[in-house]
Amino acid sequence: MNTSPSLRQRRATVIGAVLLAAVIAGSAVLIGQQSLAAASTPLRSGPVTEADGLIRTEGAVSVFDDVPAVTNLDADLLAAVREAATAAADRDDVRMHVNSGWRSAAYQQQLREDAVARYGSEEEAARWVATPENSEHVSGDAVDLGPLAAQDWLSRYGAEFGLCQIYANERWHFELRPGAVANGCPLMYDDPTADPRVQR
Repeated sequence: MNTSPSLRQRRATVIGAVLLAAVIAGSAVLIGQQSLAAASTPLRSGPVTEADGLIRTEGAVSVFDDVPAVTNLDADLLAAVREAATAAADRDDVRMHVNSGWRSAAYQQQLREDAVARYGSEEEAARWVATPENSEHVSGDAVDLGPLAAQDWLSRYGAEFGLCQIYANERWHFELRPGAVANGCPLMYDDPTADPRVQR
């Protein structure tokens, strides 16, 4: 069957337009997927460093040190921690250090991925490590303190400074609750999955 050149040209034009539309649609989907991935996972090149809030050695960082994990904490939280550390040392010769404080979103994401690998599921990892979007460490509103003697001291006297343990399964995790000075610390959540802030 013979077709005229104009019919062939029209068919070629239609086929070309369909192919071009498919390429454009596919690119839009790919760009959309990349945008969603970028929004949910912080872009990062290279390893996590001290600039991300990494503390390499437990017990090596004082609450008075000038490192991002400490200095990027919320100012009121940091003041309360330093005041409590001074009181613990003066009253009972208890030393306090920061095991983890402020963290970059990239560092938090790495910790979450490590927790999933360690615990075997997102659900179990969520009991120990929040996502970057929901972490009080990323916002600078949480600090993990040690050693055990300091955690014990804070469980008894932390409310005097507004410092409260938030999760029953994380004796090291403290946040500022100014109302605790007058009213004591609120009841703890069993773990982060019971915290409504993690569901936001």
